[in-house]
Amino acid sequence: MGRDEIQQNRQTSDVDDLGSEKAAYKNVDKALEFLKYNETGDERHVVDEKKLVTRIDWMIVPIMFACYFLQYLDKSLLNYAAVMGIFEDANITTEQYGTLSWLFYLAFLIFEMPHAFLMQRLPLAKYLGTMVCLWGAVVACTAACNSYASLAACRFLLGMFESAISPSLILITSMWYKRHEQPKRVGFWYIGVGCAVMAGSLISYGFQHYEGARFNNWQIMFLVVGVVTVAAGGVVILFLPDNPMSSRLSHAERVMAVERLRENNTGIENKHFKFYQFVETLRDPQVWLLAYITTAASIPNGAVGSFQSVLIKSFGFSNKVTALLQIPGGFIAVVSVIIGTQVAARYNSRGVMQIVWTAWGGILGGGLIAFLPTSDRAGRLVGNYFTHVTGAFLPLSYSFAACNFAGHTKKVTMNAILLMSFCLGNILGPLTFRDEDAPEFTPAKITIVAVDSTVVVAVIILLGYYRWENKRRDKAQVQHRPDIEFSDLTDRENLELRYKY
Repeated sequence: MGRDEIQQNRQTSDVDDLGSEKAAYKNVDKALEFLKYNETGDERHVVDEKKLVTRIDWMIVPIMFACYFLQYLDKSLLNYAAVMGIFEDANITTEQYGTLSWLFYLAFLIFEMPHAFLMQRLPLAKYLGTMVCLWGAVVACTAACNSYASLAACRFLLGMFESAISPSLILITSMWYKRHEQPKRVGFWYIGVGCAVMAGSLISYGFQHYEGARFNNWQIMFLVVGVVTVAAGGVVILFLPDNPMSSRLSHAERVMAVERLRENNTGIENKHFKFYQFVETLRDPQVWLLAYITTAASIPNGAVGSFQSVLIKSFGFSNKVTALLQIPGGFIAVVSVIIGTQVAARYNSRGVMQIVWTAWGGILGGGLIAFLPTSDRAGRLVGNYFTHVTGAFLPLSYSFAACNFAGHTKKVTMNAILLMSFCLGNILGPLTFRDEDAPEFTPAKITIVAVDSTVVVAVIILLGYYRWENKRRDKAQVQHRPDIEFSDLTDRENLELRYKY
């Protein structure tokens, strides 16, 4: 629905007040309503776009990075606690430890759809900040756990609250940046994963020197990190804007921030749930290709991520050395994310970079761990580090979701499916580690190689689909419709959109 149609609807209405005028915008993007009442046409002459983007970067990217850093650090504390005495203190087995890992992702999976619905209905930044505070409180409470049952309850609650993080940040990225700008920004906040690995290793190493009689070192670690997370949630609530239209930017900057996103053809925000868009999401082939790719790529992530300390320790290292030896893996994750997202943004090559990192990290890295002799500790450790390259895979999937899906209900539904796929992979990953396979866990390592091989094939199919669909749309030669960019149409309805790959 364009402005001319909206104007015609208003003229035929019996009510001529401002309230009924704004009601005509119910089915379109909030950006169109904002521009109707705020745009003067002079904004492009008074606002420098490059300076505006820089200001936006400083306003939201550090907060997004902090959120993602803390969510990965908080869920990974169990990995560090594995070599800090939690097995003995809580009297848990390897299989129970694996269950604690996938319980987190089970809750993650269950609550993705409820979060998607609530994120569309409620102020996005305030909702995210509240979730950060809640999961920080759960992390702090984990310090009081002394049994498998109490740990299981906290892990489930942690997954429930943390499951809001990724879809929130994908939405925030898509509502502030052009499509060619998005991979870099996703990469900037996603490097929180690698940074959290490095920070967590140092935190674990530091707390292992604590020898108090009243609390165990892993309990103090959970308590301190949890309190820090709660404080960070307060910062999100106070300083992260819900959308460009209600941000702290000047009036002209807000208009420019919205207007410059017309070329995305994906809109910014609509608070009304549209059931037909939900159904379309379930029928879209690109959705299920991305879902399979993300699930399969996350199986090695769940296996290696949850059992990182166990794997390195199995190579014959002490507890303290095991903690420090995880730092290079975090550094490699950061570098691979930066390179992958920068190249994807510059050359529109998201899929190609996914193939490269999967082949390097999953197939080569997993192969070194699985097939080198046990005496080759150095080679197997290098293989373990190579698996961290696959950390660049997920932000590229996030970038696909941010740039190739239009219609707000469809976007939030796709984000939920993408994260549910991520959860499913991370649930299956730890299940490949069984007590009877200790200490080498060879079947789990072979699984990494096999699954990542299928990922490469699936990405190639997805890229072929995007190329075919874009060529089909080029042949259709659809005429431009005014304001179609902010009409809250889906990517399948808006034939002016071209898929990025």
